[in-house]
Amino acid sequence: MCGICGIVEGLPRHELLHDVQAQLRMQTHRGPDADGWFAGRRAVIAQNRLSIIDLVTGNPPMTDEERRIGAVLNGEIYNYMELREELRRAGHTLSSQGDTETLAHLAECLDAVAIARKLDGMFAFAIWDERRERLILGRDRLGKKPLYYWCDGRAMVFASEIKGVLAHPAVPRRLNHGAIPAYLTFGYVPSPHTFYEGVKSLAPGHVLTFVPGTDPKIERYWTAPVPGVSDGVDTLDIRIDEAASEVRRLLQASVTRRLVADVPLGAFLSGGIDSSAVVAMMAEVRGEPVKTFTIGFEDTDGFDERPFARSVAARFGTEHHEEVVHPHAVELVEQLLFHYDQPFGDSSAIPTYLLGRLARQDVAVALSGDGGDELFAGYERFLAGAHVAAVLNIPAPFRALMKATLARLDPRWAGGRVGRLQRFASHAELGMPHAYIQWIRLVSEAWAHELLLERNAWAEEEFVGRWDKMAPAKTLDRMLAVNLDTYLVDDLLVKADRMSMAHGLEVRSPFLDTALVDFAMRLPPSLKLGGASLKRVLKAAVRDLLPPDVLDRRKRGFGVPLDRWFRDDLKGYALDMLGERARVRRHLRPTALDRLLTEHVRGNGQHGHALWAILTLELFLRKNEW
Repeated sequence: MCGICGIVEGLPRHELLHDVQAQLRMQTHRGPDADGWFAGRRAVIAQNRLSIIDLVTGNPPMTDEERRIGAVLNGEIYNYMELREELRRAGHTLSSQGDTETLAHLAECLDAVAIARKLDGMFAFAIWDERRERLILGRDRLGKKPLYYWCDGRAMVFASEIKGVLAHPAVPRRLNHGAIPAYLTFGYVPSPHTFYEGVKSLAPGHVLTFVPGTDPKIERYWTAPVPGVSDGVDTLDIRIDEAASEVRRLLQASVTRRLVADVPLGAFLSGGIDSSAVVAMMAEVRGEPVKTFTIGFEDTDGFDERPFARSVAARFGTEHHEEVVHPHAVELVEQLLFHYDQPFGDSSAIPTYLLGRLARQDVAVALSGDGGDELFAGYERFLAGAHVAAVLNIPAPFRALMKATLARLDPRWAGGRVGRLQRFASHAELGMPHAYIQWIRLVSEAWAHELLLERNAWAEEEFVGRWDKMAPAKTLDRMLAVNLDTYLVDDLLVKADRMSMAHGLEVRSPFLDTALVDFAMRLPPSLKLGGASLKRVLKAAVRDLLPPDVLDRRKRGFGVPLDRWFRDDLKGYALDMLGERARVRRHLRPTALDRLLTEHVRGNGQHGHALWAILTLELFLRKNEW
């Protein structure tokens, strides 16, 4: 894992190098082992390197034989050995043993789309072709690795993180005011938008080609296969035992491909199905105990998964590391903002950050279970959404009776599941996807209406637009496809990247392997959801591997006790930061914000997640003096 950056601009080379070195300094945490750059007449591309493969000859930059084409890479190309062999057969001479060099040689005769389609991995890359005066940027199929850019028609500035783009003196720091309503809805700003006006994210599965004096050309080279939507893609006619066997084979192959490293390697272990399955398959392949890592919160109810992780660790004889954390919440909120560069509302970033710090003490690479819920329908909202259409087919009087009956039940029953059913039912009449948006909202619609000075629903409209494009697909397939394009890209994968790279740790996600994604997306919805069961086919695929208490436990988020923190650890800090001098009061109604704070502190409401989002927004506004 690394950081990349660069500039295309008609300035003298020494000025370009000065600005690129400023970019490199801002991203040192992404690649502390080495840095280097490739300079042309009008461009410089550069890389901070975290050495994982080819520790001797792999330092940047990598070039073709004539040193007219340079390449930098963030991430891993898993099929690089096949590409190297293909290039050798075509007459190319390679000087390193790693993956980055293949990009420079591929660019000798291929365009941006053709290059990206040859790559299988998690990556963001930049190639400068001095002969053609052409910059190519590319991002992996699902967006595991980030890439941001700014262009004013004369100059192009890009980097792995927004702070790397902002390091260039020409890039303005202007607030994108429309980002605030989007952020309070989803907890993030949907790609390609950011909180900075003019700074954009290159979308997953896309490449960008820039020739000075022209507009950037952005092309899509891959899209997730959705039955009924993608050309030639149909739902597979397959039994659950056959599907489970193929899922097992593909996941095992994916794990094996991600064990290639010249540095120590381990795994995150939460005790859930996904991370446990990855550890189980690592244990089958490796000839030594797997290093596993877990954290927990000792003094809270429902936030400690250590007992489940210990059960899995004992079953597979791992070298298990766990830590009970007592985080300093005030310090963490400021550290997290530095690494995200913009407000990020998902509070599970806190344990992810702490887990990355723990793992980095022993390993430089960690495998995770990210993506299992997205491929195999692991969230209860998928189950609720799949039943919305059926419920709406019931005559209205009977629907009203069902809703009234459910409302009389104690929301705490079944471990809080009744409460979630009540919330789902209260929005079901909206139909999909409007009900889905309500289920995933960070700040409730009622509170958002109270808080926002100016309502702007562009992000929700974009979400509905994505949903409408999937019209021929079945409800669950549509939810999964849109989820891959939104929540996975802008929340989960952003969190995994920033919180690991904060410590110079590379995280690999076997569930997001291209072959496994292609197969899983074609499976019938009935093999993913059945009755009240989530992830049917994945459970069948690993049932003989995992303990029953892991297989049958309810899905739990990787959360923190925010509600308690805002009545205890963070109370004074939040009241001070969000008080009369708060900059956020220029964008939110002060009376509504005061009421939200008062309700929560007095225990009359549970607004910890909303307060976390608003507190992060306040720090961001202060940092930029907005």
